[in-house]
Amino acid sequence: MFRTLEHGAVLVVHSLTKSVNGHGDALGGAVIGPREPILPIKTEAMINVGAANSPFNAWLISRGSITLPVRLRQYLASAQRVAEFLDNDPRVPHVAYQELPSHPQHELARRQFRGQGFGALMAFALDAWHDTRNAFVGSLRLITSAVSLGHDETLIVHEDTHPDRAAMFPEVLRTHGLLRPAVGLEDPDALVADLAAALDTSVPAA
Repeated sequence: MFRTLEHGAVLVVHSLTKSVNGHGDALGGAVIGPREPILPIKTEAMINVGAANSPFNAWLISRGSITLPVRLRQYLASAQRVAEFLDNDPRVPHVAYQELPSHPQHELARRQFRGQGFGALMAFALDAWHDTRNAFVGSLRLITSAVSLGHDETLIVHEDTHPDRAAMFPEVLRTHGLLRPAVGLEDPDALVADLAAALDTSVPAA
């Protein structure tokens, strides 16, 4: 959705493990760019380092890529629904998702992404202590606690980060912690219901 080469990048690296494959059953990657910088990767890195997919993984990724346009439409629609729900809940002091007008770079993102959507990944803060945030994740029933993204199922991770890494977060995420959902293909109303139930269980409204 973000055409990196058109913005001056020489090479683009994609994790094919994630959305391109989409099913969490194969590892792979791709480097995309002009022939001149790609040639040493093919003739040296792939031979000397062995960074080549197995035929079976390549087949799984190729199979998964066929449904990418359909999956993206569902990812984007569901992610927007989830982000809007979180953004309207007073127990959630911050949601980082460029589709929301409240995002400080919303207009820039709309220009750069050319209305193609903003992906299925977002982050939000929960107005609660560390143990309560863990309890919130543990209360989810449809959404799975896992660190990957781009699967056909919705995943979430509670980022309990090292202070050096957390120093790069916005202040609200340093204060309230970072929860990172990657939205999948489930019904968006079911995702919202799961989040709402987990919030009511772990962080009851005042």
